[in-house]
Amino acid sequence: MKSHRIEDLKVWSKSMALVKEVYLVTAELPNEERFGLLSQIRRCAVSIPSNIAEGAGRNNKNEFYQFLGIAFGSTYELQTQLQLLIDLNFISETKIIPLKELLTEIQKMIYSLKTSLKL
Repeated sequence: MKSHRIEDLKVWSKSMALVKEVYLVTAELPNEERFGLLSQIRRCAVSIPSNIAEGAGRNNKNEFYQFLGIAFGSTYELQTQLQLLIDLNFISETKIIPLKELLTEIQKMIYSLKTSLKL
């Protein structure tokens, strides 16, 4: 398997867009959360396109599949953290809903890409 150009992977591009949106939304968090939930959410969001990119650069489908699995897990971690922002009344649900919708789309894309690699 040759490595993929990450710029050609729609799931990577959408994940990069998600990171930008997460950074914008979380900028509203209180300062006392800077080293808590804020840091955790941002690291988690960044790990999604990072793992997709690392897997795309690997030499075989199995490694790519493995890194997609890590990225997939990070989407669920981020989903949980975004829900915490709502539950803790840090950010309004109306600001989080578009992020969760984009995240769901990314989850479906990662799942489909993983399925295609197993064939």
